[in-house]
Order: sequence, then structure tokens, then C-alpha cells
Amino acid sequence: MKYIFLFVFQLVFIQSYSQNKIKEQTSTYYLIRHAEKDRSDLNNKDPHLTEKGLIRAHNWANTLTHIQFDAVYSTNYYRTKETAKPLADSQKLEITIYDPRKIELNNFLKDTLEKTVFVVGHSNTIPNLVNLLIGNKKYSLIEDTNNSNLYIVIKQNKTITDQILVID
Repeated sequence: MKYIFLFVFQLVFIQSYSQNKIKEQTSTYYLIRHAEKDRSDLNNKDPHLTEKGLIRAHNWANTLTHIQFDAVYSTNYYRTKETAKPLADSQKLEITIYDPRKIELNNFLKDTLEKTVFVVGHSNTIPNLVNLLIGNKKYSLIEDTNNSNLYIVIKQNKTITDQILVID
């Protein structure tokens, strides 16, 4: 009888442990600044990409081709949408427009939970978003001539890792 009690106790313990085991929840974010924009009209607040910028946008899609994305986010400017488009098209994804000034971090994290996400923004918005994601003011604004930074943030349960790569 004592052995039956121990056996049942072990079964209950094992079942309880397996049900309460923390589920691995991994969200991965790839964030870039838009590619080179047309600077010929300094009064134009919403320029398109230059030819070099269009090539860079396609290069981003080619560089990241081995990664299966679940979502693509872009601000609502020609230069960011044109940067995001090649990757979104290659993965048959719609571009989700976001406003970096009004982003609700908790909602964004909830919407992207357990997803792999590509985000295109600006020299002042991408570092700020990365800092929000990692919970630390680690990254400063991107130089205006720099279109090469790739920020990668991985959130796995309560562990957050981040890195920056420069891809020319």
C-alpha cells in the first residue's frame, strides 16, 4: 500500500511539474533604418529611395532570405515602406504601418509574441525602439549617413539579448 501511495504521489508530482513548466516564448526582432533616401529636394519631408537605396533594400531582403519572418513593420513614409517592401514581398507578408511616436510597447510585445519581426524606421526611431525592447538606453541615434546597421533583439521569456551588426 505504501508503494502505491508513493507511485501515485510521483505521478501527481510529475504531471503537476510538466503542466507548470514554463513555456519557451521567443520573440525575435530585426530592426533597420531605411535605405538611402533622395536628398535632392531639402523641403521634401517624404522622399523616395535613391537607386542606391533601392539596391540596398533588395540587399536586405537577400541577406535575410534564410529567416522566416512573421511580420514586417514600417513607418508611413515612402523611404521606409520602399525599404521594407522587397523583404515583405519575398515572404508574402503585408507591411504593418506603425507610428514610433505613439507605439504602445506592451501592445507591440503582445502582438509580436513568439514571432520573428522585421522593423524599418529612422535614424532617431530605431535606436529608441531597440532601447525600449531591451529596457536599457544602450543605443544612441544613428548617423544620418549610416544605412547599414542591423539591430537584433531576442526576447526569450525574461532573458533579452541584443546585438548590432553593420552590413554594407
